[in-house]
Parts: sequence; C-alpha cells; structure tokens
Amino acid sequence: GEKAERVFEMRTYYAPEGRLDDLHARFRNHTVKLFEKHGMTNIGYWTPIDNKENKLVYILAYPSREAAKKSWAAFGADPAWLAVRKEAEAKGPIVAKHESLYLKATDYSPEPKPAATGERIFELRTYTATPKNLDNLNARFRNHTVKLFEKHGMTNIGYWVPLKGEKGADDVLVYFLAHKSVDAAKQSFGAFRDDPAWKAALKASEEKAGGPLTMPKIGVKSVMMKATDYSPIR
Repeated sequence: GEKAERVFEMRTYYAPEGRLDDLHARFRNHTVKLFEKHGMTNIGYWTPIDNKENKLVYILAYPSREAAKKSWAAFGADPAWLAVRKEAEAKGPIVAKHESLYLKATDYSPEPKPAATGERIFELRTYTATPKNLDNLNARFRNHTVKLFEKHGMTNIGYWVPLKGEKGADDVLVYFLAHKSVDAAKQSFGAFRDDPAWKAALKASEEKAGGPLTMPKIGVKSVMMKATDYSPIR
C-alpha cells in the first residue's frame, strides 16, 4: 500500500493561574522524554510573548494518524507518566483545558529541523481562506510567498493544513516563521508588503480567484512567541 503520511499535531495547553512554571517543569523533566519513548517526535514548544492565558503551544510528529493513537494510548498507560502526573497535580491540575489539531505538512513546507540559534522569536500565523480558495492560497505560498519571506529576512519553519475531518480542514493554513526580534518581524513584513513582486503575486492571485484569498477581518491571525528552553527548535 501507499506509504502512510507523516502526521503532525499542534496542542495548546492553558495552565491555571500560577501553574505555568509547573507545567514547563513537567515537560522539561519528564514529558518530552516519555513522548520520545512512545514513538512521538518533539518538534517545538512555544509560549506567547504576551501570555495572558498561560498558554503553551507545542507540535509533535508521528509516522501516521494510527501511530499517533497507539502512542498516546501507550503514553497514557505508562506507570512513569502516571507517577509524574500524580506528583505534578498534588496541588491541583496544571492544565485547565487543552486543544488538539491534527495536521499534515504542505508540499512546500520545509522539514522542521531542531536548531537552537540563540535569541530568536517565532510567529504562529493562522490563515482562514475564503470558500474554496485554500488551494489557491497554498499555490500563492508555494510559488511566491515563502521565497519572498526569506528574501525579507524571515525564516520559514513549517506550513501545515488540518487533516480531513479536523476543524478547518477545508479552509485553514497554519504556519510558523522565525524572526531575529519583534522589531525585525515588523520591518520584514513592512518590506515584504511593499515589495512589487508581492504586490504582483497578490493581485494576480486575487484576479484569478475573483476576490481575496483570506477571509476579511478574521482571515489572518498572528501570535508572537518564544521557544521554551526545552524546545528542539529555538
């Protein structure tokens, strides 16, 4: 049969007030190793720079969706994990709620590589395409945008779309960029938007689609983030 597609999962955890450090400690000292033990690949761990919701965002990779299920079942039943969880939650839960989104890499996404390059910041961008325009949006990234990002000093980390059956499967694109700093990000995006090559690509793509490729107002979301000290990518 056809080789099963590698699958990614983006998980977002919200820690109760005052418990984010405990959550980091559990990941740093135990969880990341236990994930690896059960066949999951740690890609990256991040927290928003402006983190009012005590959020931790991370991405794991698996050989397939089926493998992900098996890994989580084995992880959840591991006595080492159960002991760690019990100890960490002695003073109450350290995760108030969590979200999960299964993803696959786009055909133009770089392979996210573990690389610690010092003090850089990351940007999580979520695009919601206008109806039936996700393919057009991906085409614009594939043919123009990713190269123009690099040209203007941004680093492409990874590009993903939700798996079939997941929320946003028909219209969402999720990607990560890295920048030298928040100011550098602003400058890069300013230069990118003023670039005649971008303006031409934008105009051509919108003419072809008969309008914008992203939803008005809600179509582009950006969160500036820092990698945690235990993140493979930082």
